[in-house]
Amino acid sequence: MKTKPRVVVGLSGGVDSSVAAKILLDQGYEVIGMFMKNWHDESVTISNECPWMEDSTDAMLVAEKLGIPFQAIDLSEEYRERIVDYMFSEYEAGRTPNPDILCNREIKFDIFLKAAQKLKADFVATGHYCQKREILVDGQPVYQLIAGADPNKDQSYFLCQLSQEQLSKALFPIGHLQKPDVRKIAKEADLITAEKKDSQGLCFIGKVRLPEFLQQQLKPKKGQIIQIPENLPVYDQVKIPAGIDPQDWDQETLDALCLPIHYTPDQGKVLGEHNGAHYFTVGQRKGLQVGGTGKPLFVIETNTRQNVIYTGLGEDHPGLNRLGLFVKKDQIHWIREDLTLKPGESAVYEARIRYRQPLSKATLVMKENGLYVLFENSQKGVASGQFVAWYQGEECIGSGTIF
Repeated sequence: MKTKPRVVVGLSGGVDSSVAAKILLDQGYEVIGMFMKNWHDESVTISNECPWMEDSTDAMLVAEKLGIPFQAIDLSEEYRERIVDYMFSEYEAGRTPNPDILCNREIKFDIFLKAAQKLKADFVATGHYCQKREILVDGQPVYQLIAGADPNKDQSYFLCQLSQEQLSKALFPIGHLQKPDVRKIAKEADLITAEKKDSQGLCFIGKVRLPEFLQQQLKPKKGQIIQIPENLPVYDQVKIPAGIDPQDWDQETLDALCLPIHYTPDQGKVLGEHNGAHYFTVGQRKGLQVGGTGKPLFVIETNTRQNVIYTGLGEDHPGLNRLGLFVKKDQIHWIREDLTLKPGESAVYEARIRYRQPLSKATLVMKENGLYVLFENSQKGVASGQFVAWYQGEECIGSGTIF
């Protein structure tokens, strides 16, 4: 008869998941360590090191030190299908995916969770810097996704697509700690990962160079880089109604503020050539290799069909900054299902469109066709395919894919 709750920890070979396993052991859980192998292709890693083998060995040594069972699971086929293929198709369509968010939703808290449940696990745990709380709403348990206590490490944004069902089975043992404390615990427990550097690669692929990774599948093709002037008439057409609540704005105003602008080559001048519009993302300034412009150039739109990159000069260019964004109806995700907005309703939250970005006040307006997110201050580099996540204080309430 099982007395202790059983938890499978995703041991990545890093310090955070190692300490997560140690804390769970100390708390009296029955702990199993599991390493996920998500990638085989060594041709696109930086340097000659073989990151997953090194990580897998470190994970095994940590499990040995803690005296817990360990196994490795090969999820590379599922990872290719659900994450890598999705990444390629998004870039090809001129959108900017976030593989880390998808990896959590599709791999760690879905396929990995199911593998853990086959081992009769009650929970899965990871080394994420975020926290989970449970409250009662109308007598029913509701799980809250709360930011990590270390503001420099908070990873709640990466978990913004988790469902109530996934959260109910998740544990985040280090979410209440600061990073230096995590390293201290690892050192005191004599874990091999105590001094190990944090990984910089794509989620679980390892140290991958993204352009080279994309070039495997998306072949280079020359196209034009076009500079769009700041005084384009379309920028003057967007007028914000004064003294009117955003939820009462008409559809035309909402669309003008929240939908991306599509440019045509005749609106600007040709500055140079690029090797493929699908390698670039909105807001990017590196890699354009155009000199002599004085101010820095930023990508303001990529058109992969016509293979054209549109750019704007300087970070105040009106094409780079947007006051709103739109999420299609089928792309809206509420972690807190009890707070779901109905068409015609609105709410004020704080939102971010990328990891580590400071939260910014935003009004969410729900319409029949989807969700309009209107920021109090304009946002730089709003890219289609990325995720917007909205918060109430430290709690992540929901998220959606930017149209």
